[in-house]
Amino acid sequence: MDMQTIGLIGGMSFESSAVYYRMINEAVRAQLGGLHSADILLHSVDFQSIVDLQKAGNWAGAAARLSTVARGLEAAGADCVMICTNTMHLIADDVQTSISVPLIHIVDETALRLKAQGAKRPLLLATRYTMEHGFYTDRMSTHGLDVIVPNADDRTVVHDIIFAELCAGSVRDCSRQRLHDIIERAKAAGADSVILGCTEICLILDPANLSLPGFDSTDIHAQAAVRFALEATPIQNAA
Repeated sequence: MDMQTIGLIGGMSFESSAVYYRMINEAVRAQLGGLHSADILLHSVDFQSIVDLQKAGNWAGAAARLSTVARGLEAAGADCVMICTNTMHLIADDVQTSISVPLIHIVDETALRLKAQGAKRPLLLATRYTMEHGFYTDRMSTHGLDVIVPNADDRTVVHDIIFAELCAGSVRDCSRQRLHDIIERAKAAGADSVILGCTEICLILDPANLSLPGFDSTDIHAQAAVRFALEATPIQNAA
């Protein structure tokens, strides 16, 4: 069968990019059998350069950088593009306008999965940028979802676990427990589900082992890429 080529913008961090690569290829092999694997183009950026732009609030610079990468992937033959991180979807619209192939949007795909499962008030666990800048919650609201974010202290905890530990390849049981405690507080406040809204959080939390239904955005995003590659499934981005 003909297979579409998936273009991945990775490296943010490479820990989660490795998860994307494994998930996408395992799903293709499971569907096609034998030794089949996905047709992937991966451009892995230097994460420190992106983090420096984030800390400086230079989102225009970040958009320019990732747009250049996206155009390179398209020129190399990618039929779609994916930004392998939730946070950098803050500038996803800029990246999409820079290319003619579809960008598979992690927020839209996650929202569609939540709605299909009947979730309405998910807790968002993510970087500070994703939890606080509004781009994520605003886009979720276009799908009819009322996203809950942790309080200020808990947002700091989640952000620090992501950057100081998970992005550096460190997974600690004490941090896992702190995340479970945050979920319990959100559950008491009315959350009905949990979004693992950072592509590294799947390294420390199992969505099947939470006190609320869990939705792993990394897995959801990867599965969307496989559907596109094998079925050319239309991308349902928000208006």
